[in-house]
Amino acid sequence: MNANDRRMAILEALCERRHESIENLAFQFEVSIRTMKYDIERLTLAYPVYTTQGKGGGVHVVDGYYIGRKYLKPHQQELLEKLSATLSGEDAKTMREILKSFALKRKEEM
Repeated sequence: MNANDRRMAILEALCERRHESIENLAFQFEVSIRTMKYDIERLTLAYPVYTTQGKGGGVHVVDGYYIGRKYLKPHQQELLEKLSATLSGEDAKTMREILKSFALKRKEEM
């Protein structure tokens, strides 16, 4: 397994489990902890993956993110949020559903 394949497998595992320790991932993928930290660092640049320290810390994937699902880009989400403020009734309800289905949570919302 090359590094890119391993990173995609790590992302799949995180999407399934939502949270895992670096040590467990390193053991599972039979790499050093340093290699796993590097893989996680690379994943955080392209995917909604983040790390936390302390009790309950580890590697997390943003709630609601799954591989293969399409998401709004930040500027698309901002535009729809602005437009939703001008809507009412069923149109407003539909817009909220669209945002809930396709918008990623921002880091400040986690």
